[in-house]
Amino acid sequence: MTGKYPRLRARTRRRKNGKVVVYYFFDATAEGQGEIPLGTDHAKAVARWQEITELGTSVPSTTGTLEEAFAQWEREVLPTYTSAETKRGYAKSLRMMRPAFAEATWDQVDLPTIKAYLKKRTAKTQGNREMALLSVIWNWARGEGLVSLPWPAAGMERSKWKNKEKPRKMKVEDAVYSAIYAEASQHIKDCMDLGSVTGMRLTDCIAVLMPRGAVLTLEANKTGKEAEWDLNLSKVLPGLVERRRTLGAPHLMLLSLPNGRPVTPAALRYGWDTARAIAAQKADERGEKELADAIRALYLRDMRKRAAQKAGSLEAAAELLQHSDKRLTERHYGGVRKLKPSG
Repeated sequence: MTGKYPRLRARTRRRKNGKVVVYYFFDATAEGQGEIPLGTDHAKAVARWQEITELGTSVPSTTGTLEEAFAQWEREVLPTYTSAETKRGYAKSLRMMRPAFAEATWDQVDLPTIKAYLKKRTAKTQGNREMALLSVIWNWARGEGLVSLPWPAAGMERSKWKNKEKPRKMKVEDAVYSAIYAEASQHIKDCMDLGSVTGMRLTDCIAVLMPRGAVLTLEANKTGKEAEWDLNLSKVLPGLVERRRTLGAPHLMLLSLPNGRPVTPAALRYGWDTARAIAAQKADERGEKELADAIRALYLRDMRKRAAQKAGSLEAAAELLQHSDKRLTERHYGGVRKLKPSG
């Protein structure tokens, strides 16, 4: 938003309930203070902009506020993370927190303040992630001498002050999988096959390279863990690799669009949404409402759940998903335990 209001920036965010909110900032990067929050009210933001610029008021100091730490952490620490997914997640969380906490001084942020933020947050799980990042930045700021106060929620792990999270457990039924698969473009089918056979995350499905020889190798984007799959032991992967070789795309990635370009997140999202919508509509037309609802509830990332389901045992699923603790596998991907009747 330049021209009439130089250095006034607008950031549009769509909340989970669909409401679009515009946040305004004064760009003080030249002064080393990042973007200074001006709130969500345009008239008030312009008035504050006028105080800073037209009326000759100096750029407001962020010393002693959380914004001081936010800006410094964003400049010095965020770029050091190697995972692009982690960077994007932290940057998103920081954008969401700034309007609520940036102008506050450290002594103004206590446990009731944090709990009130979480209570107001419509995206409950994402709110927890934001508070986890706030804790990281707070403790980092203590090490930098920006604050001496301890993290307000220190020692409160068992008090259940965060929003309650319930892992999304579901079975990817064959009928649901097949209905979407039948309507999908080839790159979506390939992604479904790859994810449900290897347990890869979507970011890894996009980034995994064509295999050299008979071994598909991966360094996971999120964890950095390495894994190998022997193509000779798979019924699905050899066909996927052969289709890719026949396509002759000039890039190195395993997944490819029919035009020879690499698959992007946007291409996955559009292709999946299209196939899922068509499959659900056809189920509705057949009067199979339960199937249609199940189709609409399925995400492409659920292919990782399908891989865990097909693994055969909790131990095998944990190994396939590269979990160091089987409890994590059971919590997020495990189904109902099969018990032996007593009689």
